[in-house]
Amino acid sequence: QVQLVESGGGLVQPGGSLRLSCKASGSSLSIGAMGWYRQAPGKQRELVGTITSDGSSNYHDSVKGRFTISRNNAANTMYLQMNYLKPEDTAVYICNALWRGTRLYWGQGTEVTVSS
Repeated sequence: QVQLVESGGGLVQPGGSLRLSCKASGSSLSIGAMGWYRQAPGKQRELVGTITSDGSSNYHDSVKGRFTISRNNAANTMYLQMNYLKPEDTAVYICNALWRGTRLYWGQGTEVTVSS
């Protein structure tokens, strides 16, 4: 069993920055790839980006060059650094983790609002 808890969301002005965290607990030693998703009001959940256990990451085109995913395996934590935020980045940001290569766990999400 793995529990994922996101934090760091909030209200930020356009052009601003936020750093989200996703902390894993439980049987976290068997976690492999992790990812960030987001769901805006009235829209489907979409992939923001993913990171492998050795730190290789990839991103949705809409966030490339603005968002960076990193992880600290010793701290069982993944991060999402978001820069140059736009109103269209407003969403609930949700992390997931692949456990033992077979089971996918999800967090509850943290809300990000980009507005002046």
